Amino acid sequence: MSIWSSYINGFKAYLQLERSLSDNTVENYLRDVVKLERYFNEVMDIEISLTKVTYADIQGFLKWLHDMEFAPSSQARIISGLKTFFEYLLLENVIQKNPTELLEAPKLGRKLPDTLSYEEIEAIIGGIDRSTPEGERNVAILEMLYGSGLRVSELTNISLQDIYWEEGFLRVTGKGNKQRIVPISSDGLKHLKIYVNEIRVHQDPKPGHEHVLFLNRRGKQLTRVMIFTIVKDAVEKAGIRKRISPHTFRHSFATHLVENGADLRAVQEMLGHVSITTTEVYTHLDRKYLKEVIDRYHPIGKK
Repeated sequence: MSIWSSYINGFKAYLQLERSLSDNTVENYLRDVVKLERYFNEVMDIEISLTKVTYADIQGFLKWLHDMEFAPSSQARIISGLKTFFEYLLLENVIQKNPTELLEAPKLGRKLPDTLSYEEIEAIIGGIDRSTPEGERNVAILEMLYGSGLRVSELTNISLQDIYWEEGFLRVTGKGNKQRIVPISSDGLKHLKIYVNEIRVHQDPKPGHEHVLFLNRRGKQLTRVMIFTIVKDAVEKAGIRKRISPHTFRHSFATHLVENGADLRAVQEMLGHVSITTTEVYTHLDRKYLKEVIDRYHPIGKK
């Protein structure tokens, strides 16, 4: 049991009984508090009393969320949850000062996602050393991120039973526990078979991880942080200076499909977007390409 458990249980009762919030909202608030506690325990490697948490500590946590590519909307929701939690602790006289009092939520707005060119993606994947077991695994991981447009959580949660080898499809469990079927690219399928048949078959999965597709050296499911590290190392080795995350491969997957004429509804289905409005962000065109169009086709450009 964690040192915060009793306070978290009291916070849950407060949200349910005094605030009369929905079960879903309560669970989200509790999850936000647990994220903060795990940040201290796993990232900072400390156990800290709630009476000792400072504004600087919270700022460090929010910087970590930003570095981990949490969307501004997710950061805003987490800030809201933490503010409510520390307001509760203040109300219960657990703390004397609210460390979240001066926090401001990030400004929300639609930002065009960063993308990689196909040549850059080839350079990143091609630069991975495939002579090691981890190298073969990492190639398969990046092929899945780009070739099937997966989110990081979707990738790490793939089980062996989710792969339809003959048909070339993958069952994915996305946001809200919703499942969808997505195609696996030919390169993705090829490298997935190499990894499963030549690498993973020789691993000894830990109990509870027997059906997980991507394993670490210890036979356990890969974490979200590990996927970020794999991508970061591969990008640095390829000499690409852009700020790249695993989600960049998903953005590139969708952008390249749309730019090459794919139907927006099909892309929406593959990405698992509930609303077509979310997918429409990928209809943007590169500014350099637009300038080339002007220079090539407009009378002023020709002149």
